[in-house]
Amino acid sequence: MFPQAIFCRSELDPLARAIIRSICLIDTTRNKIKLLVTITSYGTNQDQLLEQLVQEYRKMRFQSHIVVLSNVEKSVPQGVELRVGLPTKDPWSLPFAHKQVMADGRDQYDLFIYSENDVMICESHIDAFLDVYPQMPNNELPGFLLYEVGPNGVKDYVGLYGHYHWDPTSVVVRGPYTFAFLTNEHSASYLLTQAQLKRAIDSGGYLMAPNRGAYDMACTASTDPYTRGGFRKLICLSRLEDFSLHHLPNKYSGPNSILRSQNFDKQKTTLLSFARDTTRPVSLFSSETKLPAVKYSKDYYEPAREDVLRELPPTVRSVLSVGSGAGLMEQRFAEMGMEVTAVPIDPVIGSCLTGTAVETVYGDLPTVRSKLNGRRFDCLFLSNILHLIKNPSNALKEFTELLVPGGMVLVVSPNLSKLRLALQRSRRSADYYSVGNYEASGVSFVSKGLLKRWLRDSSCEIQHIRWISGERFQWLGKLGIPLFDSLLSSEIIALARKAG
Repeated sequence: MFPQAIFCRSELDPLARAIIRSICLIDTTRNKIKLLVTITSYGTNQDQLLEQLVQEYRKMRFQSHIVVLSNVEKSVPQGVELRVGLPTKDPWSLPFAHKQVMADGRDQYDLFIYSENDVMICESHIDAFLDVYPQMPNNELPGFLLYEVGPNGVKDYVGLYGHYHWDPTSVVVRGPYTFAFLTNEHSASYLLTQAQLKRAIDSGGYLMAPNRGAYDMACTASTDPYTRGGFRKLICLSRLEDFSLHHLPNKYSGPNSILRSQNFDKQKTTLLSFARDTTRPVSLFSSETKLPAVKYSKDYYEPAREDVLRELPPTVRSVLSVGSGAGLMEQRFAEMGMEVTAVPIDPVIGSCLTGTAVETVYGDLPTVRSKLNGRRFDCLFLSNILHLIKNPSNALKEFTELLVPGGMVLVVSPNLSKLRLALQRSRRSADYYSVGNYEASGVSFVSKGLLKRWLRDSSCEIQHIRWISGERFQWLGKLGIPLFDSLLSSEIIALARKAG
């Protein structure tokens, strides 16, 4: 661990010798740590990956007892305990079986590990956890991120997609380490010390029957320590390599992994800069709803959609995009020769536009509007944000004032008047009845009629509205019956022109 010469130098001062003795003592103590490792393993298709995990634990200096939880009888490596059976009739309840195994062994082991059978945890990850957690308050836990290796060999952090994002206000320093909160708490794994496991059990939210909580059932089982067990999961940014776990199948990475990796690095750099900055970062507005599975939340990684780009007339030379995410659409506008100003949801996701031709402006809605006062644009682009604003009519009016006479407004919005949602609301479904009540759901109601009224109040006239249906209902759209469009389409695209 240390060069031999260090121990032979008589000139070492007493403090240095004390530090070396302390480190050696810690290392010796860790050698005696007893691990209880629980691994969920469905069927036999991934038994080769399970074998890799077991081999990795066997190489560690810790004393490990490995329990594999399966829904079928199968062969496991020698010395590994196999437990077969589902906690309930639901096949997705299998991951919940690990909790009782841990609870039963809470007095016999020092460290408890849970993972699915395709997530590689190495000795270095455990050492990093043991280094870092003593620096944190009792209600915080150092957590892990999943990555895959893309076809181009780039590490691709697959947990950042859809509405999942870094909370820019969460950056904290604990001892020598900097942490931040990622809204996606699922990493198909977690580590707990004996004291942390007992705290989770005592919370009353850990040993619950299999259920679907903030995630689906399989993911809920591995996130309960955070969502119900009394802990806040934080990612150690300053030792991110040690808190990154390889998701071995590499099935989610694709040709865009280089871009995603670059964007991830930009976000990490921005988060670390907040640790040195006394200014508290501000978001444009709340991007997540209060609905089950945070449905209708803002997608931070919206693709550059050609069907939306085709809506713009060729006369548009400047675009103001309010509520942007990673900025793929905004970069596409710039590639088409337009001058683009983006107002990102927050400065972390906005950092993805660093080094591009897109200008960025930050702040909440009133601040941004004030910063842009006096400027004029040919087009205002609003993609999936009006329903996330408490008063969308006022916001639309404020920002259309920045358009030149004859300027265009391009709006993309979920269709909240579609049949399925309307039926749920009419039945007073507890999950969706609150849609339209912003305080209760975080969602303002948006429909074709409301869009027309809001745009008219903003001195804009609808040019056309297009309905976007999923593949399941596209054939109905070809019938040309407007009622089918409004009831079955999942999305509205509206183009309007400001009076000139």
